[in-house]
Order: sequence, then C-alpha cells, then structure tokens
Amino acid sequence: MKLYLQVFVFLALFFSGVVADEFRDITTISLKKDEQKKILVKYDSISKLFKFNWTLYKNEGLVVHRSYDRIVAQNILYLRRKNQSFRLELRPRGADFYAAPYVLVKFKEFKYETNEAVFELFLSDKSMEISLKDLKND
Repeated sequence: MKLYLQVFVFLALFFSGVVADEFRDITTISLKKDEQKKILVKYDSISKLFKFNWTLYKNEGLVVHRSYDRIVAQNILYLRRKNQSFRLELRPRGADFYAAPYVLVKFKEFKYETNEAVFELFLSDKSMEISLKDLKND
C-alpha cells in the first residue's frame, strides 16, 4: 500500500509540473460592463491589438465581444459549464503548426457587489517569441 502511495505522489507531482509549464504567463483581469480591455501583442516586428469587453450577464452566461487582427467575434461564457473560455491564436501557425502561441481567456467569477466579471488570461508560448503589453485606458 505504501508503494502505491509513493507512486501516486510521484505521478501527481510529475504531471502537475508538466501542466504548469504549458502556460508562460497567467494574468487576472476584472472588468465592469462595457469596459474595454486592450492588450498589445508583439512578435517579430509585428504589433497587433487584442480588445475584449463584456456587455451582458444573464442566466449565468456572460456575453463577451472580442477583436484581434481584424477578426471580430462574440462568445457566451459560463462559470459551471464547458464554455468557460475561448482560445485566441496570436500568430499564423506556419512551421510551428502544433505549437502555435495562443491566449486562453477564462471566465473565472462574477462579482455581484461591484458588477464586475473576473477573467484569467493564460499565455501559451513555448518558443518565447510573444510579448503582451496591457494598454491602460486613459
């Protein structure tokens, strides 16, 4: 029994390290209704703007509008369902077809007291070529 416990602990620690290495950066963001978040994405000599905001929270669904590289989309994110996040590829796949850098935006919680949605942004970039800069709203 002790051997099984040691093997389980070893596997749990090994796989937690593997999963933790997948994301290079994790950021938490709180947004009020119709407040827009702007993030500048840079790689090579290219700069692109990623914008997103939320407009409606109804029946535990959050309506999120996003724009990146002239592509506009809308997602409905839920806290307790499969649709908690959306994935945004930051550059064309090209030669790194299986390791394209991306941002995963996850709906973490909704604060009723302040009417704010909390998001987590996970940056996956194995080749370390992407830089993200938060553009503060002035």
